[in-house]
Amino acid sequence: MSRIWAGIDCGKTHHHCVAMDADGKTLLSRRVANDEPELLQLLGDVLDLADGREVTWAMDMTGGEPGLLIAIMINHAQELLYIPGRMVNRASDAYRGEGKTDARDARIIADQARMRRDLRSIRPDDEATIELRLHTSHRIDLVADRTRTINRLRSVLTSMFPALERALELTNAGPLVLLTGYQSPAALRRIGTSRLTSWLRNRKVRGAETLAKAAVEAAERQHTAVAGEMATAKMVLTLAMEVMSLNEKIDKLIEGRFREQELAEVILSMPGMGPKLGAEFLVAIGGSLDSFPTADRLAAFGGVAPTPNDSGKTSGNLRRPQRYHRRLQRVFYTSALVSSWSDPNSKRFYDRKRAEGKSHVQAVLALARRRVNVLWALIRDRRCYQITPPVTLVA
Repeated sequence: MSRIWAGIDCGKTHHHCVAMDADGKTLLSRRVANDEPELLQLLGDVLDLADGREVTWAMDMTGGEPGLLIAIMINHAQELLYIPGRMVNRASDAYRGEGKTDARDARIIADQARMRRDLRSIRPDDEATIELRLHTSHRIDLVADRTRTINRLRSVLTSMFPALERALELTNAGPLVLLTGYQSPAALRRIGTSRLTSWLRNRKVRGAETLAKAAVEAAERQHTAVAGEMATAKMVLTLAMEVMSLNEKIDKLIEGRFREQELAEVILSMPGMGPKLGAEFLVAIGGSLDSFPTADRLAAFGGVAPTPNDSGKTSGNLRRPQRYHRRLQRVFYTSALVSSWSDPNSKRFYDRKRAEGKSHVQAVLALARRRVNVLWALIRDRRCYQITPPVTLVA
């Protein structure tokens, strides 16, 4: 059956749609508001142009601004494909003209959908996956806020008490607790190592004695009070409490909701996969493996499968892929790194790769690729990871 293709260049307030037939002839080019009546009118007009032919829609975004458009298409059982913006930009060099307009981008999207057969379908996520996506996005914002606040805290503390700033690792909880009670050199000298250790232990700080000793030693190296020390100390207190509050929000944001997911138990059984990485994994794959019929597809999507880099008589070269899901690669890499310390199977594999001459990063990436096969199979079979694989009995 013949078909027409409709490409949509998505925007915040308006989208631009171009529909074309199998020969690449433009049937419709229209700018529509991101509003339900206009979107429904566009859908009806394109279906009228199709006149019984199948319609394939393609767009350069999978969520956010075109959320209403995607929902309308899915509710009307339309085939919807995703073409990354990066792919559209590179393909645009092959089309005549150098100008960039929404209409031109929409035409390129439609034409690429007409010619390509490797574009990923956009499928609706369930409510739980959408909630996890919102939480993980919010967590990323909170982490960025925490980084800015810690940098501000370092700057303010350095202006008053540089020796203490050098002695403390402000990304850890213990130093932040210390700064909520003592900020100036004089205050730390007055309390002394012994009483400061007890004060920290009462607040359940790990390594209290080591931390107290380092802080008091820093105070002994500075006996000069800088101008505005009292006001600066109050700001240090305020910033330290802000960082602690952000830490608490970040830690509690995702874990409870993730553990309610159907695949949570399977994912958490994998060494190195905690609630935060597990939530990011589920968000990246859309809550299921429906889009990844093989482990190879999942590995390629996550950027841990090397791609060929052959030319002329040179063959067998591999290189890191350039098109992949960045957050999913971070999930695979970070979990593999942690498992190389905690899981005997992963540690043996990592050590073997290092013995073969691989660098640390190469060995971790190789381990990540192997673990994708394991995780994919576990999710497919709905079973949990075991250090010793189960024995299969042959009748």
